[in-house]
Amino acid sequence: MKERITLLAIISCLLVLLYFFQNHMNTPCAFMTILIFMAVYTAYMQIAFKHKVRKARKHPVEKNYNFTPYVSVMIPAHNEADVIAYTIENIAKLDYPRYEIIVIDDRSTDDTLKILEEESKKYPNLKYFSRTKDAFPGKSAVLNDALKIAKGEAILVFDADARVKSDFLKELIPFLEPPQVGAVQARKVIINRGQNFLTRCQDNEMAVDTHFQVGRDSVKGAVELRGNGELIKRQALEDVNGWNIHTITDDLDLSTRMQIKGWDVRFCADICVYEEGVPSYIPLLKQRRRWIEGSIRRYLEHFSDVLTSKDMSLRVSLDMTAYITEFILPVWMVSEVAIQSFRFFKDDPNWILSSMALSTLMCGFFIVALFYSLRKYVKLKPLENLKQSILTSIYIVVLWFPLAIFIIFKIIFMKNNMDWSKTQHGNIKFNSENSIKTGYKEEEKAEELINA
Repeated sequence: MKERITLLAIISCLLVLLYFFQNHMNTPCAFMTILIFMAVYTAYMQIAFKHKVRKARKHPVEKNYNFTPYVSVMIPAHNEADVIAYTIENIAKLDYPRYEIIVIDDRSTDDTLKILEEESKKYPNLKYFSRTKDAFPGKSAVLNDALKIAKGEAILVFDADARVKSDFLKELIPFLEPPQVGAVQARKVIINRGQNFLTRCQDNEMAVDTHFQVGRDSVKGAVELRGNGELIKRQALEDVNGWNIHTITDDLDLSTRMQIKGWDVRFCADICVYEEGVPSYIPLLKQRRRWIEGSIRRYLEHFSDVLTSKDMSLRVSLDMTAYITEFILPVWMVSEVAIQSFRFFKDDPNWILSSMALSTLMCGFFIVALFYSLRKYVKLKPLENLKQSILTSIYIVVLWFPLAIFIIFKIIFMKNNMDWSKTQHGNIKFNSENSIKTGYKEEEKAEELINA
């Protein structure tokens, strides 16, 4: 009910603003204001990043490889028989002196538990347990159960399809050393990028997310955890009472609650965790629906805490506020175009051409961000880069805009059913050497990415 009331209040304010602009101002001015704000904030993040790079070149800070806290690696597994053995084999090769692996069989109905029994005989630092059928569902509840037996001073969370290089933990752990840092997120990369159009767009989506996460990290803003490849200081985790079992996006909710408590979350673009992209549309739609709903709900749930927190820095508060617009913007754009179209067909004064032009300009903003991100992180040739930037922008608009509007409608008018919509893994095949067989011409590149 709290979430519903908060969202209704926000939507009401938005409608009042729309009415005001429609009747007392030139509405394209409102759009242009938002565009200018986005451009200025993006430029600010880019300048901060460039300054950070120059500072690091002049005064390089060496990683403290002597900082080696004991780490508990947690891997929730629900019906992951197709991938879990290969994941354990990969994680067991981490070049780090002090860690344990905890795999949690979350009420699986396939051979996951049987495989864990067999794998535990191979790896002495592997623990596993199986949750009962009546256990509270969801990844947050799974991780809280694992935390009870974990010995680590730091917790590293992987999805069941994760693949990393052997130096992953050794390179990531030094970023957790500063006292104010509560968690660190590695960059996510889609390992089956070349499988089809959807997996390619998902990897491009991850690249542009990396671009913005790097920017947020540079301004010490509200960096977000991404679930797979997140390293969390146990002290910070206990400070926020563990994971929230009433959220469908454990990572995003945890990020916000940690920042409310004053903990910093950092992002490392040079350290990667590889995961499977979703190759078909309906499962992808369900996954993104969960991501969007969880993201919006965590803002609504913690809205008052964000406003009143004495521990959260001003930069984190402003950054978080700026990113809330990514969910308000679709409603604004659709409402504006719909109103102007209605006026156009009634032969009333309207700004339909200006609204359409500014909507196109808004899409252009994302195309530029994608072009820059793909050049930096995917390293495509210019023409291919431009093509994929345009196609991925269309993919994002077609996928995210309708979902954001639907989720807002759902939160206001429908019951919260806590639907986690598990992502299916095992779409690509792994051999015993941890390389992958995807059946496309980029196979050698993919093998190079994952092999330690």
